[in-house]
Amino acid sequence: MSRFSNFVLYSGIATLIYAALFFGVLPTPGLSEQVKDDILPVIPWWTLVSFGSYMLWQMGWGIFNFNDVPEAYQSLMVDIKNAKDFLRERGVDVD
Repeated sequence: MSRFSNFVLYSGIATLIYAALFFGVLPTPGLSEQVKDDILPVIPWWTLVSFGSYMLWQMGWGIFNFNDVPEAYQSLMVDIKNAKDFLRERGVDVD
């Protein structure tokens, strides 16, 4: 399976479980109704904030380690040079 199909499968399962808990289809014997009513509605926001924090960390870590990947650095430098040459041909001052 591809990464996307794994993502769709697991997020679909998680969504079904959450919906079943939220609408009371699945019982929550260890939780009182008050706790259930307080916690379940904020789980999607908590998941979104956690995902955003994770992605911010991944982006920062990638920037921090960028010079440790010589092939990516060289590839980016070639792309920058090509873009500058392309813009110079069209009369744009890039320096």
